[in-house]
Amino acid sequence: MIRALLTEPMTGSANWTAARTGASMALGSMLCVQLGAAVSVGLFSQIGPDGVAWLRLAWAGIVLLVIVRPRPSAFSKSGFLTCLALGVVTAVMSMSFMEAIARLPLGTASALEFLGPLIVAVAHGRGGRRLWPVLAAPGVLLLTDPWHGGSDPAGVGFALAAAAGWASYILLTQRAGDEVTGLAALAVSMPVAGIAATIIAGPAVIGHLTWPVLLAGLGLALLVPVVPFSLELLALRRLTTTAFGTLMSLEPAIAAGVGVVVLHQVPHLGAVAGIALVVTASVGAQRSGARRAPRAAARAGWHRDPRPALLVDVAGERQLSE
Repeated sequence: MIRALLTEPMTGSANWTAARTGASMALGSMLCVQLGAAVSVGLFSQIGPDGVAWLRLAWAGIVLLVIVRPRPSAFSKSGFLTCLALGVVTAVMSMSFMEAIARLPLGTASALEFLGPLIVAVAHGRGGRRLWPVLAAPGVLLLTDPWHGGSDPAGVGFALAAAAGWASYILLTQRAGDEVTGLAALAVSMPVAGIAATIIAGPAVIGHLTWPVLLAGLGLALLVPVVPFSLELLALRRLTTTAFGTLMSLEPAIAAGVGVVVLHQVPHLGAVAGIALVVTASVGAQRSGARRAPRAAARAGWHRDPRPALLVDVAGERQLSE
């Protein structure tokens, strides 16, 4: 069923109904990601943040390897090495984010992590792209509240490490995507991430595993990334990349909402303003930072998802930018 979802062809014209459906799928994807993060918090007391990240990555690697079944012939040597590096970065990014949300509200951690793709979008943008970091900077100050010592310094550090990891993740994904089509890169990088996380966290966690925890980890792996990536794939067949990227920029706000409802983390007014500034900066950077697909990928009909690690076959149905 999941494999069919990942390969479902696009039908019909790009009309209002398709755009509305695509927007709903994108929002559903973000909701899954943030619900997965919120639910993960409940396991911290049993296996710790690193253990939760390890369990999610290990299960996700197994699931994607089974679903996609990448063929060695699909990879060049440089492409395969890039996928290996991507897997290591994925592990570091995921484990850093879990450590961040163990110390910070979910909305704050998500907004700080979003600085990674924001900087990449600005670096690849055009026009008045230097405006957006200037707009995001006061947002970061409002989120971290340094003058009152309101945020855990280690949590902020882990969130910024996750942001740096996400930026590296995007750049490596772009490089891998120039050589590898479809989800093959993800089906290699995710198992590598699982192995890397096992080396880092596995020995300390294995003794604390129970069958309920293992099954919870499988559920989390489906919640993130299998279901969100499937929804994003279908959404991108109905939306332009600019529209999709703009929608995805709302994720810190969705994270804050999930934090309120699921974790009862009510942000103060400064944090709300900070999240709004980061979201606004991300929207602006996204709309001026579209990257053109490489010629080889364009000829094959593959366009890049603005969110890392997803390459989507749109069969020429959408333009790269508006």
